[in-house]
Amino acid sequence: MKFQDYYEVLGVPRDASQDDIRKAYRTLARKHHPDVSKTPGTEERFKEVGEAYATLKDAEKRAAYDALGRRKPGEDFAPPPQWQRDFGSQAFNGEDIDLADLMAAMGAARRGAKPGPVRGHDYETSARISLEQAHRGSTLNLDIAQQGATHTLEVTIPAGVVDGQRMRLRGRGGKGRHGGPDGDIYLHIVLAPHPVFRTDGHDLYFDLALAPWEAALGAEIEIATLDGPVVLTVPAGTQAGRKLRLRGRGLATGRGARGDLYAVAHIDVPATLSPRERELFGQLKDISTFNPRITGGQDHQHASPVT
Repeated sequence: MKFQDYYEVLGVPRDASQDDIRKAYRTLARKHHPDVSKTPGTEERFKEVGEAYATLKDAEKRAAYDALGRRKPGEDFAPPPQWQRDFGSQAFNGEDIDLADLMAAMGAARRGAKPGPVRGHDYETSARISLEQAHRGSTLNLDIAQQGATHTLEVTIPAGVVDGQRMRLRGRGGKGRHGGPDGDIYLHIVLAPHPVFRTDGHDLYFDLALAPWEAALGAEIEIATLDGPVVLTVPAGTQAGRKLRLRGRGLATGRGARGDLYAVAHIDVPATLSPRERELFGQLKDISTFNPRITGGQDHQHASPVT
């Protein structure tokens, strides 16, 4: 058996707090998850991080692990002779050693009893889903690295999940030992970028391009939503940056409600003009009293030329 320094694997000191250990694990798990990183060896690194966290997050397991002492990572591990005396019923020899069983035996010997129920390991992974899948719910097949092997797990994603949400899959983690319960899987939801919409919780935002005359006169414009096209009324006099809200057209919340959809107005002007268009814009310039630089009573400011 090769000894693994779990503290070094997570990059934390041996006196690290549980909060520091949890933060280090989440950072490394996201970095080395096979769905995120394509670097060679990332899956093995992801498994090492999960194994280290499964031990150090549990106070009893961590205490038993600390009792193993310090060894260089990768060094062959051989228990001291007195362990055979103290844990005589356990066969500790070379590759037959299982670190989890070893620590369980240590704890049992300290209590003077046979090993009791041991809860299975918890695992953490991420699921990258589309905005449409978050809105309507979905069933995914995820590859989960558990106890040195990769398993395909069917997972139901309910409607209403948001980016960064953490789902708990009870009893889907590592198998318990000695009658102990199975562990859980914690699933971190990652929303893939959408070509049109941006998210803020269950609300959606998108940029609405308007022609100058649509913004000035108002317009009825067909826009896309996650449930199909709808007609948006643009009020006359709409300014750039104004948010036009469509109630209940955002993401489903999973509780029968919906977020809102916001169209953020952007006013575009034609890059080129036909002779007739140029003539009409010239007429508008001659008759209009509108001056955007003095609207609201602002003082005149003279800009310095850029050299």
